[in-house]
Amino acid sequence: MKDGREIAFIGIGSNMGDPTANCLEAITRLEIVGDIEILSRSSLYKTAPIGSKEQDWFVNCVVGVATTLGPLPLLKKLMIIEDSMGRVRKEKWGERIIDLDILLYGDKIVREEGLTIPHPLMHERGFVLIPLEEIAPDVPHPVLNMSISLVADMVRDQKVVRIG
Repeated sequence: MKDGREIAFIGIGSNMGDPTANCLEAITRLEIVGDIEILSRSSLYKTAPIGSKEQDWFVNCVVGVATTLGPLPLLKKLMIIEDSMGRVRKEKWGERIIDLDILLYGDKIVREEGLTIPHPLMHERGFVLIPLEEIAPDVPHPVLNMSISLVADMVRDQKVVRIG
């Protein structure tokens, strides 16, 4: 953007307590962070868990934001929101009250300790790509050099149910 802000896309998910309310609360908390403006929000989707199947289904969505924060400071803000909502990091792909992931940050490719952008597994995940496609179908995936819509075509067989 010409005003010094970058467009980023953030994946949001929850499968504990009231997952829909948790996702909406995370969006509200993002809105009050001074360096982040929400530009768009996908519908909510219900999706099967990855990893242990002994957990509830997730509610997922994606928001598009404009931010003056760099990738690492943005990640730190997201982790503060997760922590403030009671997120406990105990097992990979386990149940969680809230999960906030930077999916894309402009057209940047970032590989730093604790942060990889674009999100390294997003091209395999319908629960990320279907909501992202809803709000940003023509945005290019900076590694695959394909539009999000084309990348989403590769995961359409995954169970992703729009709920609102």
